Amino acid sequence: MRLVFLVAAFSVCGPSRAANWPQWRGPGSNGISSETKLAEEWSPGKNIAWKSPVSGRGRSSPIVWGDRIFLTTDIEGEKIDGLKPPVHKLGNDVFRYPDSTGMAVKHRLDVLCFDRKTGKLLWQKTAYEGPVFDERHKSGSYAAPTPVTDGHAVYAYFGAEGMYAFDFAGKLLWKFDPGKIQSIGMGPGTSPVLGGELIILQYDSSDDKSKILALNKRNGELVWKTERKTSVTWSTPQLIGKELITTANDMVVSYDPKTGRELWKGPGVKGNAVPSPVSGNGIVVVSAGYPDKYAYAFKAAGDGKPILEYTKGTAYVPSPIFYGDYAYLVTDRALLTCLDAKTGAVKYEGKRPPAAVTMAGSPVAFNGKILLTSEDGDTYVIRAGPDFEVVRTNSIGEPVLSSPATSKGMILIRGKDHLFAIAQ
Repeated sequence: MRLVFLVAAFSVCGPSRAANWPQWRGPGSNGISSETKLAEEWSPGKNIAWKSPVSGRGRSSPIVWGDRIFLTTDIEGEKIDGLKPPVHKLGNDVFRYPDSTGMAVKHRLDVLCFDRKTGKLLWQKTAYEGPVFDERHKSGSYAAPTPVTDGHAVYAYFGAEGMYAFDFAGKLLWKFDPGKIQSIGMGPGTSPVLGGELIILQYDSSDDKSKILALNKRNGELVWKTERKTSVTWSTPQLIGKELITTANDMVVSYDPKTGRELWKGPGVKGNAVPSPVSGNGIVVVSAGYPDKYAYAFKAAGDGKPILEYTKGTAYVPSPIFYGDYAYLVTDRALLTCLDAKTGAVKYEGKRPPAAVTMAGSPVAFNGKILLTSEDGDTYVIRAGPDFEVVRTNSIGEPVLSSPATSKGMILIRGKDHLFAIAQ
């Protein structure tokens, strides 16, 4: 079944007009920017306002508050002999992913703060230093989760290696040990979510000890904890009004973000839960791309029953995006599918950029354009709407494994070795 549209119409709400980009995928956690004067053309010699070196490995994306940019990184140190990962199982069988690595060295997990105007590194603080509990994918990082900020502190999460809060001057305010989270040797991925006075963490573990919890953002004390009967996930929950939407292979669950009480439960995404939910106008879409491609929509504040199902065009890693009257699915090879949000009609399907590429980051939209950034560091500017058109191809000349952020006329892209600020 390719497309079943059971209830008519879903559309996107307008994003916050704040100039800040305070969390994973921006103000509304949907990848939509309200900026109207961003550069649409750049190269290593054009419209690069500044670039600043970033040491270590990281797949986290930049966040912005005012004139402060925050980022995390994983710096590998000396060798450590004798460490072994926890025993993972798939069903009753012991499993070790062949591309897992990372435990043979000491890791230093840092939080960085840059000046937005100049790119100057203002401070770099170590949150954790030492051995790690579980392995990671060879292309991953223990600094994969994107931090979140409320304008007073920055909250950085590193999976089993802990949660840390720093003030804007770089002073450690508190830290929290979430316990030994098993990532089945793939590393951490889910990012923290800020809800009022709470920092919410979804940390699903492959040892059937999954849970979701909330911390007091001022002191890191546990406010509530809810056990979850599911395996490891890497998706970031989305806070939508009075609901917190979480995804997993076998279930999608809505929680009350104030108490952790389960509100409703729906079917799972039938694959590894890596892409984050996206929403608009009371409708939520969840997806997965491996081993099966599957996406469905349901009503927020509803009962979890799908109102749309689609079985093509989804990604293992990148999240989808809503923009204007259309919903866009993107694959790991940057194939784009556009669905009409009012009728469910497929406007185009599997359209590709000019080159065969792979994507690790998620799309960002602004001013009638959608940005798809490849792992090669090329960003394809796609005109939003029912007709596929590549407006131009831009490059920073460096590989990219993260998602762009925007703020006050700038596009910020974290490359392999630098943080780039793009501005006209």
